[in-house]
Amino acid sequence: MAAEGHGSIDALSQFKLEPVLGQFGAALHISQANVMMAVAGLLTLGLLWVGMSPRAMIPGRLQSAAEMAYETVMNMCIEQIGHEGKKFFPLVFTLFFFILFGNLLGVFPLFFTFTSHIAVTLALSTFVFVFVTFIAIKEHGMHFFSYFVPKGIPAALAPLMVLIEVISYLSRIISLSVRLFANMMAGHVMLEVFGGFVVMLGAAGGIFFVGAGMPLLVNVILIGFELLVASLQAYVFAILTCIYLHDAVHLH
Repeated sequence: MAAEGHGSIDALSQFKLEPVLGQFGAALHISQANVMMAVAGLLTLGLLWVGMSPRAMIPGRLQSAAEMAYETVMNMCIEQIGHEGKKFFPLVFTLFFFILFGNLLGVFPLFFTFTSHIAVTLALSTFVFVFVTFIAIKEHGMHFFSYFVPKGIPAALAPLMVLIEVISYLSRIISLSVRLFANMMAGHVMLEVFGGFVVMLGAAGGIFFVGAGMPLLVNVILIGFELLVASLQAYVFAILTCIYLHDAVHLH
């Protein structure tokens, strides 16, 4: 916990990046965030590889989970993008589960939430933005730029509306990254604060020891809420990616 000896709570220290893997990790600047990203990637691959390797007629738990995950993301792609969404399924599936595992891992002790760093979420959102723009130009060529000119607007308002549309389009990078980063960071700060209260009140003894039960209960509730937020934010990132891909494919 971040409860210090002088009774303060340093809720932001949990986000500090530290070298891992000894001198090897320090030389290559490998932090706990890099390790957790590798773990999240392996879990994403393992979900399908382990789940689908039996290919039983009557699926077991892992196979059922893998099939459910596949169908959920595939349906999301088709519903939001259209029939063309099938070809974007691998990207959306990877983004969804990479972010989901990244969010969930940080809830457990001794693990780290790499999605609580703006550098990570900004890199993910920038990748989505560049990929969506590339698809739009590939599909429509120079006609893509008509996306920024709303139909039926007076010529006098066209420059202003184009500027607004361009700013709105560019703001996707910020909205995707900040939404994920802010939600994950805020949740972990709350967990740290109430966890610090439990430690401080418990150490005080007496009537304060009894009072520690309230922040402990709040912390238990917050953990459940954090699990919900972790799943919801991964879903929001994935579905917004699908919506942006829909705009790129259909140009509206």
